Amino acid sequence: MTPRLLALLLLLAGPPASKPAPPTCYSRMLSLSREVTGEFQSLQAVEPSEPCVRYLPTLYLDIHNYCVLAKLRDFVASSQCWKVAQVDALKDKVRKLYTIMNSFCRRDLVFLSDDCNALEYPIPVTTVLPDGQK
Repeated sequence: MTPRLLALLLLLAGPPASKPAPPTCYSRMLSLSREVTGEFQSLQAVEPSEPCVRYLPTLYLDIHNYCVLAKLRDFVASSQCWKVAQVDALKDKVRKLYTIMNSFCRRDLVFLSDDCNALEYPIPVTTVLPDGQK
């Protein structure tokens, strides 16, 4: 490739990509709540032999539901599984999320619901096809 062609390609490519913007409080809360929910579900799938995992409070989180703060507090305060390393790591993440939501990002949070029962079970994802399609 000739130097002239290389220069033309670099010119067309534009300036190098800049660093992405740092996460906002809201995006950090949202990503951490999804991470916690995913890890809880995988913990239930991977550790069924540990009877204590069965008795942990459920963690299907919605940061827009006011009841999520109590749910996070209950999970951290639960005494089950204090010997299981994966549960301890998950409790640390839950504690971190609670601290972020209750302290650092309190003003950025908007609660759209206070339905505590909605946090007990995951919301099923369904796809509805328009009429006439299969």
